[in-house]
Amino acid sequence: MGAKGDPNYPLRPEIANVDGPMREPVAKLGKLVTDRIPIKLGLQKITKDDPEYWAVARLCTDEEAELALKFGGIRKPKTFAQLKKISGIEDTKLQEMLDHMSYTGLIEWNYENPQHEKQYVLPMFVPGSGEFSNMNKDLIEEHPELGMFFEHMTRLPLEKVTKIVPPGGAGIGMHVIPVEKAIAMNNEAIGVEKISHWLDKYEGKYAKSPCSCRRSRKTYDEGCGDDEEGWCIAVGDMADYVVETNKGGVYITREEAMDIFKRAEDNGFVHQITNIDGENKIFAICNCNVNVCYALRTSLLFNTPNLSRSAYVAHVDSAKCVACGRCVEFCPAGALKLGQKLCKKDGSAVSYPKHDLPWDRKWSEDDWDWDYRDHNRIEAHRSGTAPCKTACPAHIAVQGYLKMAAEGRYTDALALIKKNNPLPAICGHICNRRCEDACTRGTIDEAVAIDEVKKFIAMHDLNSETRYIPKKVIPRVDGDFSKDKVAIIGAGPAGLSCAYYLAEKGYQPTIFEKNEKPGGMLVYGIPSYKLEKDIIQAEIDIIKEMGVEIKTGIEVGKDITIDALRKQGYKAFYLAIGAQGGRSIQVSGEDGQGVVSAVDFLKEINATESYVLKGDVVVVGGGNVAIDCSRDGRRVGAHVTQVSLETRDIMPASEEEVEEALEDGVKMCFGWGPKEILKNENNEVTGIVFKKCLSVKDESGSFNPQYDEDDTMTIPCGHVVLAVGQSIVWGDLLKGENVELDRRGCVVANKETYQTSQPDMFAGGDVYTGPKFAIDAIAAGKEGAISIHRFVQPHTSLTIGRNKNDYVELDKENILVESYDNGKRQVPAKKANAKPLSFRDYQEVFTEEQVKKEAARCLSCGKTVVDENHCVGCGICTTKCEFDAIHLERDHPECSTMRKSEDKMRYILPYAAKQAIHIKFGKKK
Repeated sequence: MGAKGDPNYPLRPEIANVDGPMREPVAKLGKLVTDRIPIKLGLQKITKDDPEYWAVARLCTDEEAELALKFGGIRKPKTFAQLKKISGIEDTKLQEMLDHMSYTGLIEWNYENPQHEKQYVLPMFVPGSGEFSNMNKDLIEEHPELGMFFEHMTRLPLEKVTKIVPPGGAGIGMHVIPVEKAIAMNNEAIGVEKISHWLDKYEGKYAKSPCSCRRSRKTYDEGCGDDEEGWCIAVGDMADYVVETNKGGVYITREEAMDIFKRAEDNGFVHQITNIDGENKIFAICNCNVNVCYALRTSLLFNTPNLSRSAYVAHVDSAKCVACGRCVEFCPAGALKLGQKLCKKDGSAVSYPKHDLPWDRKWSEDDWDWDYRDHNRIEAHRSGTAPCKTACPAHIAVQGYLKMAAEGRYTDALALIKKNNPLPAICGHICNRRCEDACTRGTIDEAVAIDEVKKFIAMHDLNSETRYIPKKVIPRVDGDFSKDKVAIIGAGPAGLSCAYYLAEKGYQPTIFEKNEKPGGMLVYGIPSYKLEKDIIQAEIDIIKEMGVEIKTGIEVGKDITIDALRKQGYKAFYLAIGAQGGRSIQVSGEDGQGVVSAVDFLKEINATESYVLKGDVVVVGGGNVAIDCSRDGRRVGAHVTQVSLETRDIMPASEEEVEEALEDGVKMCFGWGPKEILKNENNEVTGIVFKKCLSVKDESGSFNPQYDEDDTMTIPCGHVVLAVGQSIVWGDLLKGENVELDRRGCVVANKETYQTSQPDMFAGGDVYTGPKFAIDAIAAGKEGAISIHRFVQPHTSLTIGRNKNDYVELDKENILVESYDNGKRQVPAKKANAKPLSFRDYQEVFTEEQVKKEAARCLSCGKTVVDENHCVGCGICTTKCEFDAIHLERDHPECSTMRKSEDKMRYILPYAAKQAIHIKFGKKK
């Protein structure tokens, strides 16, 4: 989003020019209603290009505009009898005109008089006809430009005034009202700050109606993916108005209203009330998504929180905070960010920047933040936060689940892990533990055994009694998104993760898997002694229980095509077939009988735990996959030699994996590359010749091995396993599709959204990155689900307000650790009945005692930091914290002062004068 005047942020739509001569009644009415000061004061003449003209021209006829001008001004109620007397229009026609003007939202009506007689009101543009016109689905479909009208009238009149608005908003716009649970025990809380107060006031008169902001944004493709129906709760006479004038209103009970508020809080939406009628009246309670809400924008775009903030500010108890990041993730204002709990090496605390405010210095357009929706989703301070969360590709709340485990809250810990990783038991067995590599504790002695603790927690999913199935959080009031069909192709970690997060959002995706069992390389590529198959199945069963359908034995492109699935109603596709092919080593004899790719070798052994041997096995390769092949070979009775191009100190496989292979009896040779595979007259492998590798990379760091062709060795064998890389076997999956591939055969996709050149197709995991680890695929699956949800819901931006996953590790060279639990790192025991070279996992899971000892070793180095200048006091953060570490305090009671719109200048002008004096003579920062 660019600055004002940028073509990406137009001030008027293309269709702004209205055909024909200037309609003077419409122009006069636009001037009467607008709050744009230059137009109001006559300093700027309304033209056809102004929204006050072209929008009003679509809402009424000239005769209706003339009738509106006779109301005597905005917000001055008139009964039918009064309007008849003023206009002289006969009854039937007058009623037809009033009904049509109510239908378009140009006027509203209520019964707020002692006689309880219906009276008509010419409202403001906002709150008023801007919202009402957008709530009318038939009208907005006929005139989608009214969506931009609403955008303009929430912004243009405020550009000059927001910086001088006093706390409480002075009768302008909307007002944040906190989550009631967050202030229920605060003795200073007053009635207007509570939803229950307003529900009591309008007892029995509520209607749910569409959110006009959500609908407006969709008219120019900036929707947020929410279903707009039902999020706005009209109260009192406004409930009747939205029901009876085609505004999508539906009467609801108090209980139904409370359920909507709870759904809103679950989704992280902010409660706001109308703020133009003083402390004794509102007409709606909204549930606002910051990615689309114009009312929240008034604070965040202009960096002027006075306009809408509540009286409350979030405060963090650092001692209790564990930097899980849930509050940060949902903070609409970006006021919460992750920082560090540890002091710097000199003993001083890390200081964190705060937003400047217009109270302290002169304010200009340069201080606005057009990209506030994106900036709010940067979750970590640049000075850094907990390295474990930063290093994990899925950014799991490690510090949080360690704390829960220490307290014995295992189900809560499992729930917290699954916010970012739906396959924790699987990862607990096979993750490459980047969190542990980064762990701050590792700078003192040994890193916390994070993965072992996670494994203990996640094993609760194997027991049906302790299994955790997440509650669905669906961004719509009624129903779910099950009618929006999504196809996921491939049931590996990326596909399963994508399906999980779509199901959590209310979808019922279908996974198509060509193999007999779901799980991809988890099942067919990872040996059982590392990852037992019942663990994989248990986590897949949970995904099924969430409503995901998995169809196995179906190869898309062969058994059914993408286009055929489109014709069946599938709206989006996630490509997650993994890298299930091998790579050639380009030497003679490679076609010999007994040469096999690592993928095929592992697949056969893992499926049957057997392999027909005709001699010794040589494994070519130095990565973890090669190690798996070697250890599997030993388990089917082979003598195995593994030969790697790299020397041991630089080979890709982890040191732990190498040690385990040596313990299994694998013979290892380092620094040799294949030269030739030997065969007999029957094309059967008899051996392999290697040549000495002098260097693996050139001076630039590129892979460019150099050999001594005369220094060779020959190893007799009957089988050669090529573990030198994996490739993607597309088959006919992409036949006829506009999907671009790179030179590696991987999908070319947007690095943020994973959308391919075929708009309805997204990709993730190995098909996008090339072969990586399961946790990388899991992280990609979640991002894919986010993109697919946004794509499937019409007119939604794939990028605006998206979590950037932008974390920075704290500086471990500049921290002071004065006291800590000095316990040693716990080591899992070996099973008493473990047998050498067994296909069964020989390691025990941690005991509860070990879990608590290990969790106590965490230095708890991260925490959440609040920018009080930017907090809008919504309290959503308090609903996400499971450690009682964040609370609302009534720091700004003046912000609960509600004024009438007609009185706004009585309060704005004195405040502006006071502000100017403070800027000139106040203490400088």
